[in-house]
Amino acid sequence: MKLERVEVVHIALPLVTPFRTSFGTMTTKDTFLLHVVTDAAEGWSEFAADPEPLYCSEFVAGAEIVLRDFLLPRVAALPHLTAAALAPATAKIKGHELAKAALETALLDAELRSYGMSLATWLGAVRDRVPAGVSVGIKDSVPALLDDVERYLAEGYVRIKLKIEPGWDLEPVRAVRERFGDALPLQVDANTAYSLADAEHLRRLDAFGLLLIEEPLEENNLHAHARLQQRIATPVCLDESLHSARDTASAIAMDACRVVNVKPARVGGYLEARRIHDVAHAHGVPVWCGGMLETGIGRAPNLALAALPGFTLPGDTSASSRYFAEDITEPFVLQDGHLPVPRTPGIGTEPLPEALRRFTTARRDLYGGRAER
Repeated sequence: MKLERVEVVHIALPLVTPFRTSFGTMTTKDTFLLHVVTDAAEGWSEFAADPEPLYCSEFVAGAEIVLRDFLLPRVAALPHLTAAALAPATAKIKGHELAKAALETALLDAELRSYGMSLATWLGAVRDRVPAGVSVGIKDSVPALLDDVERYLAEGYVRIKLKIEPGWDLEPVRAVRERFGDALPLQVDANTAYSLADAEHLRRLDAFGLLLIEEPLEENNLHAHARLQQRIATPVCLDESLHSARDTASAIAMDACRVVNVKPARVGGYLEARRIHDVAHAHGVPVWCGGMLETGIGRAPNLALAALPGFTLPGDTSASSRYFAEDITEPFVLQDGHLPVPRTPGIGTEPLPEALRRFTTARRDLYGGRAER
């Protein structure tokens, strides 16, 4: 392929309800789409982070600069442009995995569209649909939480994840277990809110038969998570701490995690995400696909990834209506607790022009093309 134009399309979609975690509350999905035009086909992707560097160090304005000034010049200089060539070409740019993932995914979408091949086929998907879990944010009260969980179960979700933080952990988990029973697949996500000094407190969660506790301690501290896993029976799952297949292999070897959450954006894209899946699967460690409150542009390729054989736990691949009254793509609709895996060429979806127009706040060309409009 030959790169002709790269455009960022800034969007802002209101969430149907505020989404609160241990690091903040979101009311709007405010990010950008990356639109790549090549001589062979066009491709789309979604930048997964937020306007502020609260969940991770990357943020919207910074990613745009990194793409424009550092990533795109290297990619445009490639004599043979493919998605697989992007990582070696940009390896000297340290970090910025989410920006790299956005560029890689858009290029991969264009490349696979030119072949007439779906991302699911290219990755090696073995399922036509994947079970859908749902992530439930921190609420103002336990009754409000129970109402939300009841609604999601009625909609058909097959697994519930509760966001927790100090002061909002044992009581809400106990209430959900008492209300909905021990058979409900239930897990919790701390988003790094605790320290190793909280180990005895976290051990009290063992009584509730959880699938896992996700990223309980500070990120990138594999040693502390290994120490915690020695002291609790609930399987530790790592998310923010895993940036590569190498990190994953180290964490498994140290027994710092017994479950792996793969977020393609966090690890630099779907090629590295597949390698992480392969490492975990080879060691018999369950894998599931996390979510970043994506629009349909980010949700579609996640569903393709979640259809790989090692993804044995339901992920955060929820229906579009979980977050948005209206998406910028055709909505993903829950069917018997599952979502279908897109099988059309590329990532399997694209923006609806009218919806994209209404939710767009700005457009800029980063390579080729025209000035801001």
